[in-house]
Amino acid sequence: MGNEVKRRPYHSPRRTAAAAATTEAILTAARSEFLRKGYTATTIAGIAQAANVAVDTVYASVGRKPALFRHLIETAIAGQDQDVPVADGDYLPQIRSAPTASDKIELYASTIAAIHQRLAPLFLALREAATANPELGELWSQVADRRARDMRTLAADLAATGELRAGLTLDEIADVLWSMNAAEYYILLVHDRGWTPQRFEHWLAEAWRRLLIAPSDR
Repeated sequence: MGNEVKRRPYHSPRRTAAAAATTEAILTAARSEFLRKGYTATTIAGIAQAANVAVDTVYASVGRKPALFRHLIETAIAGQDQDVPVADGDYLPQIRSAPTASDKIELYASTIAAIHQRLAPLFLALREAATANPELGELWSQVADRRARDMRTLAADLAATGELRAGLTLDEIADVLWSMNAAEYYILLVHDRGWTPQRFEHWLAEAWRRLLIAPSDR
């Protein structure tokens, strides 16, 4: 027994890279199918066909349709391959360390414009799916609640600069940020009214400055 050789865990970089490429192909196909057909009409079989993989491969690589869609939403918010919650995003430390309220607002407006270029089209499919699918209805609520908590944190960070208008409560500041950073707002101006994402970003920052910062501090 003492002479037995312990087996080392098998690790193949080539196999790992192939699995990552397969997952990426599935996610790309799924996003295309969801945006083209909507959530309800999209099937795992259709996603598998578009990705040129077997149906079982979709389940093994990502999961069922709700899990796959959740992954797309979370990665769209995070802006990276892993579904890191938005509260852990790299932009938050930058906003906290920005010296003025105006700088914080500009950074956040830029972040929101970038997120919604990825998220807003999926958001329309999520809105449809949330009414009929309890799992995605829960995701809808989680995203909304997370966004509300984050806006309360950002409101406190802005208020701490001492540069905001007198009389504004943290709840009012958070509500203004929350209502204007919504995907619906981006969709109305960019998708429906034809604004460019860049115009939306610059207008959002200026609107928040005018609404929140005391005139002498802009």
